[in-house]
Amino acid sequence: MTTTLPAGAQAPAAGPTVLGRFEPGSPEWHAARAAGIGGSEIAAVVGLSPHESRFSLWHRKRGLIAPVEESEEMYWGKVHEPAICARFAELHPEHPVTTAPTYAAAGRPWQIGNPDRLWGPDLIEAKTARDAEGWGQEGTDQIPVHYRCQCLWYLDVLGARRCWVVVLIAGSEYREYVVEYDPAEAALLRDAGAEFMRTLAADERPDIDGHSATYATIRALPEGLDDVDVDIPPSLRDRFHAAQDAAWLAEDELTACKGELLDAIGTGRRAVVGRERVATRTVRDGRTYQLLPARTRRTAR
Repeated sequence: MTTTLPAGAQAPAAGPTVLGRFEPGSPEWHAARAAGIGGSEIAAVVGLSPHESRFSLWHRKRGLIAPVEESEEMYWGKVHEPAICARFAELHPEHPVTTAPTYAAAGRPWQIGNPDRLWGPDLIEAKTARDAEGWGQEGTDQIPVHYRCQCLWYLDVLGARRCWVVVLIAGSEYREYVVEYDPAEAALLRDAGAEFMRTLAADERPDIDGHSATYATIRALPEGLDDVDVDIPPSLRDRFHAAQDAAWLAEDELTACKGELLDAIGTGRRAVVGRERVATRTVRDGRTYQLLPARTRRTAR
């Protein structure tokens, strides 16, 4: 299906194919993305998504597990998107802000782009965040890496040069960031996407990794229960036992660290080192309810 873009919303001259206009999450939207890779999926392909792994995405694309269910976070992001984009339009009246259709890259029908809005020759992505963790100084390109992958993917699909990332933090703090097209990074993502599509066609399952989405996928795949014993390699047994021992030791150390952190915080709210937030203390009925770490994924230091 091909549609005509409204005035002021023409895609850049790279010549992407317009697949249509679909409500995000609708059956038509899922169908348009089923045979390709969308911007919210490319981070999983390269192992940078906090929500999806290469393994889980591969099985999803093969139809072996169900599409991602809409979470509360996704729902509220969709609800706030028009207001965030309207605020951007108020602050930047130089071009009209218009909705965008779903595109496929010229010559690469599997490379799918569905930016939130178009603004002249630029793209707009609207985001929501519970806090500022992972978001750098406003006006820079310091955004969470999986969102950077999404922006570069869309820029590559449309042949555009700039993507504005507009985020609403904690429901009231509006910020703008700018991601410029990087040919080298875009090529890496494009090559990874092409290789992923090859593995789908060749039925080459990705390796199992430590992502929670991978484990959830493996749990969802088998159906039924056969009351039988299954021999596994001794090396896998030894690895499993070693991981168990390390996890138990780490759990004890984490509990001790959390105790010392809470003791150091006292009646305070946050544990910080300079301007770096380490953890946040929440209170219920006057007593500590939980200690929330600032980091939700392991990062190199």
